[in-house]
Parts: sequence; structure tokens; C-alpha cells
Amino acid sequence: MSNNLFDFGMIGLGVMGRNLLLNTADHGFSVIGFDKDLIKTAALEAAATEGTTVKGVPDLAHMVQQLQTPRKLMMLVPAGKPVDDVIESLLPLVEKGDIIIDGGNSHYTDTLRRVKYLREKGIHFMGVGVSGGEQGARTGPSIMPGGDVEAYAHVKPLLEAISAKVNGEPCVAYLGKEGAGHYVKMVHNGIEYAIMQLISESYTLLKHAGLSNDELHETFKKWNEGALQSFLVEITADIFLQNDDKTRARLLDVISDKAGSKGTGKWTSQDSMELPVAVPVIDTAVAMRTISGYKDERVKASVLYNESGATLDVSTEEFIKQVHDALYFATILSYAQGLAMLYQASKELAMDIPLPEVVSVWRGGCIIRSTLLETFTQAYKQSPDLSNILLDSGVASLVKSVEANTRAVVSQAALSGIPAAAFMSSLAYFDAYRTERMTTNLIQAQRDYFGAHTYQRTDISGTFHTEWNH
Repeated sequence: MSNNLFDFGMIGLGVMGRNLLLNTADHGFSVIGFDKDLIKTAALEAAATEGTTVKGVPDLAHMVQQLQTPRKLMMLVPAGKPVDDVIESLLPLVEKGDIIIDGGNSHYTDTLRRVKYLREKGIHFMGVGVSGGEQGARTGPSIMPGGDVEAYAHVKPLLEAISAKVNGEPCVAYLGKEGAGHYVKMVHNGIEYAIMQLISESYTLLKHAGLSNDELHETFKKWNEGALQSFLVEITADIFLQNDDKTRARLLDVISDKAGSKGTGKWTSQDSMELPVAVPVIDTAVAMRTISGYKDERVKASVLYNESGATLDVSTEEFIKQVHDALYFATILSYAQGLAMLYQASKELAMDIPLPEVVSVWRGGCIIRSTLLETFTQAYKQSPDLSNILLDSGVASLVKSVEANTRAVVSQAALSGIPAAAFMSSLAYFDAYRTERMTTNLIQAQRDYFGAHTYQRTDISGTFHTEWNH
């Protein structure tokens, strides 16, 4: 085969596409990228490491012709119709056995449809989640491939080379059939929403306790050196120190409190209800971003309901420890809910998602990487088919060690009128999950009373209906 043929192609040379391609080239693969924008193709070549083989072209057919067979090419374009448009553009150009990868944040149902559509044409299609942002793409992301296992064998050496590494192990693994890669990435993003909301609530509570930005920086920096060590805690510490280039204020203090989203957290919430699996911390995180958008209404309500901005009357050092423990508790609960969702989806949707590999892949490169994932990795080594991480005795001992301080924080927030909905929902989930007999028997009685929905009994097997006394 001619030496001028390329190992790997990329469609879409935005920040993520360009950086992922440069990362691939740095690991000895010859790469070619397509973008209609000549500025982007030139930027790709200009950014290439000396000695690597990197080419940018504005013609899709030319790029496809330059790839070794079976062709391995990835799209990094916006989810939805743009992905379908690229696929249609590629179909006249590719051949049977070629591999098309969608590396964007597509909904898994779209991935399922595309897998089937292309399989009928003899083309391999893979949905691959990529996490780590701009920096991760360039230096080593967490990669979550799913779909055609035969196709994965062809791309595995490349993906392992460019992924993040933890203890020498690549943060990539085959994560299941059909749409599994994008499903895992969707749940990853849901957990990300939850932890970001919990960190935001920690910030709220500590501000009410009187901590300055400098003190908040020191607090989060210290937390990142211990049990809470994670990417999100690390960057939070940095954020508190960033100065605004337009004023003398800290940048955080002039950023609007209306939070944006791209919908992946919402998808996690919606799809959890279809299974069904309870993920209330993720649901709450999505809801809080929505409420943050009601800015005008919140301003009016703050006057109508006399919002109190008073400083909490607490021992600062003790309260910092309590918030630390509450964040640790609720972070575990966030992972537990997301992983429980993957467990159920794997069975219900026949995707065969290997949870031990999922937590291993998340240990490095991705936004939700944290030391906790090492703990979960050990739990799954002992019990690979664990339905909920909370059922592991090691995890249970960690949760119990911080339970009292979590209750103290939730109580303080509730009594002081400080919004801490994600902390509250994590504790409510925990209390319900560990309750042997819930009072939902009353709900079953109500359903049978007004709708003859029937019920089951604790003493006799079978299904029953009662003519209730009116």
C-alpha cells in the first residue's frame, strides 16, 4: 500500500476535532482532516508537531480517497441532523467494511438508528463518547466506544494510544453493543451535572459562612489533596483566584448566575424514567439550571419572600469539615445513581455494558475523574454484577463515615433558607434506599381505592382488589 495513504481521518476541524487529530498524529499515526473552512485546515497543519504527518483538506472526497482501507474516519460535528448529513455525504465515497465513528454527543437512540442503517449497507458505525474537553482531546481524553465489536478491533490500537493513561492503563475500553458508547457518555454527563451542582451548593453554603474568594480557593485546594481529589474540585479552586481583565474584581463575582446546558443532563433524566431508575441528584441538577434561567422572576421573589443574605452563625472550621463530608457523601450518591442507571440500561436495552470497564475508563482524562473511581474499581473487581455501588461494604463504610455531617449540612441549609436541593435529594434517596419497608403501601391502597389498580400483599401471594368503604 502506498505510503501517502493516511491511517485516520477527521470530519470537522473545530477545537475538539483538531486537537484529537493532532493527538493521534503525535502517537505515530498519519492523519488527514476535512473542513470546508480553509482557515481551519490551515490551522490544523500549522499546529502539527514537527515530524508528524498531518494534512488538512477542504474536499471530502479527496480525504476519503486518501485513507487506508478499511477506512477509519471520525465525525466531530454537532449532534442531530449534521451527523445524518455527513453520513449521507460519505455513503457514495466509502466502501463495505469501512468504519465511520461519531465522536460527538449524539443521543443513543440516533446512534441505534444509524448503526442499523449503515449495517444494512455493509458499513461499520460506532458511537464513541469522548470526554476531557479541549485539553483532554489534545493530551489524552477518556474514550467510551460502543457498537460494532468487529470495528472496535480495527480502531482499538489507535484509541488506546491517544487516550489518557492511569497507572499505565489506557482510559478506553469496549463498553457494549449498539448505542452503548453514547449511552455511557450521556450518563457520564448526567453525573457531571450532579457533581457540578453539588460543588455550586458547597460554594453557596461556605459563602454564607463568610468565606472570601481567597479562603474558598484555599479550602477547595486543600480538599483536592484528600478524599475529594477530582478534576472538578481542582478547577473550582483555580476559579476563585481568577481576576477579571475588565474590572479589579474576581471574575467569578461578575459572571451571571444563569447557567447554560447542552441537553445531555436532561437526556439522562428523561431516559432514567423510561427504564425506570431513580437518579434524583441528576434530576435536581437539571432542574436547578432551569430555575437559574428564571432570573427576572427570582429577583421579584427575593423581595416578596424576604430572601435572607445573612451570614451563618457557625464555627467556620467545623462547618467547612461538614460541607466537605456532605460533598463527599453526595458525590458518591451521584455516581451510585448513574452507575445504577447503566446497570439497568445494559439489561433492558441489551447493550452488555461492563461496569468495571466503565469506572476504569472514567479514572483519567474525563471531566468526572476522581479518586473515588479507584474505590469503585475495587468494588466491581469483587462483584462485577453489582446492581448499585451502595451495596458494596467498602463504599457503605465510606458513606456511613460522613452521614452525620451530611445531615448537619442539610439541616443548616433548610433552617437558614439556603438552596441546597442536590444535597437534600441525595440524602432523601439514601434514606429511602436503606429503608426496608417504605410507606408506599399507602400509595398502592390509594391507587386501588380510586382506580382499581390492584395491589399485592405481604402475607399471601397474588394480586388483589378491594371494594373500599366510601
